[in-house]
Amino acid sequence: MVTPAPCKVVLAASVAQGLLAEVACGLRKLERVPVLTAFLANSDPAARMYADWTDRTCKENGFLFQLRNVDREELEEHILAANKDDAIDGIIIYYPIWGTRQDQYLQQIVDVRKDVEGLCHKYMFNMYQNIRFLGEQRLQKSVLPCTPLAVIKILEYLRIYNEIIPYGNRLFGHFITIVNRSEVVGRPLAALLANDGACVYSVDITGIQQFTRGEGIKNLRHDVVEKKGWALEDCVPLSDVVISGVPGDSYKFPIHLLRKGTVCINISSEKNFDAGVKDKASIYVPSIGKTTIGQSDIFEICTREMLTLC
Repeated sequence: MVTPAPCKVVLAASVAQGLLAEVACGLRKLERVPVLTAFLANSDPAARMYADWTDRTCKENGFLFQLRNVDREELEEHILAANKDDAIDGIIIYYPIWGTRQDQYLQQIVDVRKDVEGLCHKYMFNMYQNIRFLGEQRLQKSVLPCTPLAVIKILEYLRIYNEIIPYGNRLFGHFITIVNRSEVVGRPLAALLANDGACVYSVDITGIQQFTRGEGIKNLRHDVVEKKGWALEDCVPLSDVVISGVPGDSYKFPIHLLRKGTVCINISSEKNFDAGVKDKASIYVPSIGKTTIGQSDIFEICTREMLTLC
């Protein structure tokens, strides 16, 4: 009799199927086809590829996609015009445009009612402050950045979120290490998971920070504490979930530090975990899509977020 492998490998496509069902259900409730308008103002081949993926995903899921190629000098005017256009439901911009703080400015001028990516100040403020809805009547959920939200959806699918516990506290009792503290993915993800009750160890080359809502998750939002002198050797053995998102093919996560039965998720475009991870992990998610942010699975998250705005 062959002993079954202790590690279950879960593909992101399995998670996406449930999200697509949510999208299809939401579309049936609308009176018209939602329109997503995207602005391409650079010559980056990756940006063009992302635009093609967005187009394909929108068509597959019943959305109308409009790609507008514009000069970057005129992009600001195009965004402001799209904000006022009632025929447009959502806006995406393919960055970088300038590669400077000017890009941050462009993110802020997208109307909050049309910001599919959740990058404007209102949504970023709400995310870090653990404010989950817009307005006192709580009629519309606050939009979250697509890649961190994709990780949350994977954790929900894996039943890491405990549905018996009240909404907002469902990661209480979990210890999670995230190897990435970028402003695009790692830091927002650490804040979101900590706001949901987890104790999160956020790792980058400068050191380790702990994100928590305090003892007994009594605080309304997360606090951040520097863990001076700590290294992966200190936080990984404590963690039941490890998420790695280090760019580049030279980095390999030190598998020997994992406790047995850990859930491991790779969010990098490269393989941060080598094959030995299956000897330690109980569940392994090798990627959150076919390639980092360009994957159809992430854009399925974007189309789902668009329904929030419609």
